[in-house]
Amino acid sequence: MTQISFYVLKGKSEFERQMFACRLAEKAYKLGNLIYIHTKDVHQSEQINKDLWAFRAESFVPHQLDTETHVDHCPILIGHEGNPQRLMDLLINLNDSRPLFIDQFKRMAELINDDNNIKITGRKRYQFYRQHAYNLEIFYI
Repeated sequence: MTQISFYVLKGKSEFERQMFACRLAEKAYKLGNLIYIHTKDVHQSEQINKDLWAFRAESFVPHQLDTETHVDHCPILIGHEGNPQRLMDLLINLNDSRPLFIDQFKRMAELINDDNNIKITGRKRYQFYRQHAYNLEIFYI
């Protein structure tokens, strides 16, 4: 069963939440994982795509949108329509809703901050995962 980690971040900024997603993706990539970043819409997918190129000058994190060609060779995919085209290790969820395809991942990261809507929808997802006996852990960042 998928291990689900909730990362509770300080602040309300969506930018900071996305930067944390970039750092988490970089760390997982360096550990040899395949990562899918699930966004809420095409705009956020494009923003994460840009952020991964620029979030740290000394870093190189190969990634692409899941709508591009040759996705089977890229370790990090970004998408908002869900259900990546191949099996991957880590799902980073930036979407407000629960991904319906989480069981194909070993791990999933939920990123929660002090934005009221993010907290409310995050609590609902946490309750669902707990009711369905997922292994949950919480990190306060």
